This record gives sequence, C-alpha cells and structure tokens, in this order.
Amino acid sequence: MSLSALTLRTRKRRHGAEPIVMVTAYDEPGARYVDAAGVDMILVGDSVANVVLGQADTLHVTMADMVHHVSAVAAARPAAHLVADMPWLSYHLGEFEAVANGAALVRAGAESVKLEGGRNRLSVVRALLDAEIPVMGHLGLTPQSVLAFGGFKVQSKTREAANALVEDALALQEAGVYAIVIEGVPAVVGTMVTEALEVPTIGIGAGPDTDGQVLVFHDLLGLSNRKPAKFVRQYADLGSAITEAVSRYRDDVRAGTFPDDSEVYPTPAGWLD
Repeated sequence: MSLSALTLRTRKRRHGAEPIVMVTAYDEPGARYVDAAGVDMILVGDSVANVVLGQADTLHVTMADMVHHVSAVAAARPAAHLVADMPWLSYHLGEFEAVANGAALVRAGAESVKLEGGRNRLSVVRALLDAEIPVMGHLGLTPQSVLAFGGFKVQSKTREAANALVEDALALQEAGVYAIVIEGVPAVVGTMVTEALEVPTIGIGAGPDTDGQVLVFHDLLGLSNRKPAKFVRQYADLGSAITEAVSRYRDDVRAGTFPDDSEVYPTPAGWLD
C-alpha cells in the first residue's frame, strides 16, 4: 500500500516526522525509477507542459493530457503516493466541473489532486473533499497565474503579502487539505507558513524549513531545456549521457559495426538447402 493522504497529513517536522520527499514524474519509466529511490510522493504535474511537451507555461495542458500522463505513471504501480495536478480551467468554472475532473484523475490512478489558489478556491476544495477526493493546496508562485503575475516571479516579498499568504494557507487547512505546496517565496515566508500550520508544507523555492521538498524530475537529472531556477539542485547530467550514448550508436551504424553477429537472428535451418 502507498502512503495515504491521511498519513501524509501528520508529517510535520516539528512533531518529529521525517521531511516529505516528492518528485514529479510523467510516464511509467520515470515513475518506476523515482519510486525505486524510495520517495514519499510522486506528483504528476502540469509542469509536463514545460519539461515534456515543450510549452512555455502550464496553461496549455488539458484534462486529456493529465489523464493520459497520470495513467502512464500509475502503470508503474508506485509505492509512493500519487498526486495529480488539476490543470488550468479544470476547477475554475464551478464545483460540478471540478469534481468531475478530479474524479477523472482518480480513475486514471491518482490518489489525490492538487490545485492552486487560496481563499478564492475554498468552495471547490470543499466540493472535492465532499466527493471523497483528498486535496493538496498550492500557494505562492502558482504557475497557472503566470499571466496575472506578469511572469515567473518570486511572490510574497512584502510583510503584507506574506501575512495574506499565511491567511490563505490557514483557510485551506480549515477547508481540509492534507498538505500545501509553497512555491517561489522568500525562505522566511516558507518558515512563517510552515510554523502557522498543522498540515505539512512542501517547498519548492521556499527555503529549508518546510516539511518537505519537491523538485521536477527533468530538472534534478539535467534533462531540462530551460535554465534551472535558483532553487534547483541538479543531481546528475543525464542529458549529456544520453547524447553521448546516441552518438556512439550513430558512429557504430555509420561504421557498419552495428549490428554485429551476436545481435542478429541466425539463418533458419534448411534455409540455404
């Protein structure tokens, strides 16, 4: 059994819990390798737009896209908890549509859903929870708000904005979310929100004091085609390794050394009789 949202809800570092480790994945191989590393959570993020589909932002991802990628990740049968992003406009048009879209992600294999926004999303959060769908919140730099923000910019840089973020987080907690992602805020704000909540926070560019951390699969492995954000630590350069391997294959094909005798099927018996 994977970790449940109910179990994850108790994972506060100040109560002695280990930090939550979350990584994105978008297909079966990625999920399989990530799960083998022993992470707590796999996020099928709408960041699939940026790192897999070549889009400039997450606004072009559809529900059909998300269902497709959630299904692929679920095929790995991970032990990690599988949470899926609700894409832009999948929960903005009303509670009925939000629940229907959340259910589609669950039927594809998600064990919970994540959506962006604070007090303006409370009715949707409650509707999803009423449908027995666990919900994770997302505050701070919310990528689906990139047009309103005027780009991917650090948020909550004033005390007033930080206090408003804390109020949003408390409202989401009261509504019943089991955790909240905090993205792209000064470390002191990540600390403020984490200390104010009884549910865990998962940071991405929110400092070291959150109750967990999340990174994008392609960013931490050196597979991204974009400049890494300040908060990204790259743990491998698999992009260079892939290019080098394909280059060797190219050279072998052009030199006539691939395939060799060990890599071909033998002539059937009696073929040449």
